[in-house]
Amino acid sequence: MASKTLHFPSPRHLHSLYAGREENLAHAERILGVRLVTREDWLKIEPPAGATAAAEPIRRAEALFQFLHEARGQGMTIRTPDFHRITDCFARGEGDQMRALIDQPLVIATNRKSIVPKTLGQKLYLQSMLAHPIVFGIGPAGTGKTYLAMAAAVSALLRHEVERIILTRPAVEAGETLGFLPGDLREKILPYLRPLYDALGDMLDPEETARLTEKGIIEIAPLAYMRGRTLSRSFVVLDEAQNTTPEQMMMFLTRLGEDSRMVVTGDITQIDLPRAKSSGLLEVRHILADVPGIDFHTFSGADVVRHPLVARIIAAYDAYRNPMDPEHSPAGQP
Repeated sequence: MASKTLHFPSPRHLHSLYAGREENLAHAERILGVRLVTREDWLKIEPPAGATAAAEPIRRAEALFQFLHEARGQGMTIRTPDFHRITDCFARGEGDQMRALIDQPLVIATNRKSIVPKTLGQKLYLQSMLAHPIVFGIGPAGTGKTYLAMAAAVSALLRHEVERIILTRPAVEAGETLGFLPGDLREKILPYLRPLYDALGDMLDPEETARLTEKGIIEIAPLAYMRGRTLSRSFVVLDEAQNTTPEQMMMFLTRLGEDSRMVVTGDITQIDLPRAKSSGLLEVRHILADVPGIDFHTFSGADVVRHPLVARIIAAYDAYRNPMDPEHSPAGQP
């Protein structure tokens, strides 16, 4: 195979496949072992100068851009970190796993945007939320645990599958003392809930968020406010669950009411509880692992969808904490 030329609907469409950045094409050339030439609406894939056996690299590059083309057609916005992550997967021969993202499309529709899973782990997580009343999403920062749970909650509300959304977090002090912060209780608690408001703003217009919040259809409150309640016909998201105590976790899970769904998210590497207290998220995995209707989904560094450096930072910390684990050795870093 000497070369392969791919044609796309327009120059703009082609540019969007590599986030419009020439350095992304250079990255693909480097790790796939090919030469890429673009003009107008076509992309030519050639072997590098002096190469004699380039059939497999050219096939991988063709499969990569065909995947990006189909993913864009399903609504995925391709940013530079996405391009790098997807290209790296194809370079490692994991293209078939990536294809699972688009062979059976899964799109979460909200008023402001359609949300498409960017990794296989994210897709499995979304599928789990559709199939189980209680789902635990456990993994490192940047994997979309909370964001996708919020998207599923908003989508369920818009489709009238639930009557309200309840978003909650434990107000655990991470090196600071609430008592010394200015303001009343609401103003002290607001910074803990801000990430939930920010995610909600991506999915609903500000006016709609304010209206639904005023009516109580969307409720964002500290975990302590859940005690004694029965949460029926609701989609409930507990964020930062690594900072719940075992007693708080049991209290929360037993709030589940009729026709409700719960998603519990957390990162067990970022526990801010005092040393004398154990994490309810660590304990619950051992207690409820075999209970029907409850699913535990664990993300890995491969699911990180922030800046590519975030995945490398997580891998470096894993290698430091688990020096004897070959999976987390520096050589295995993405």
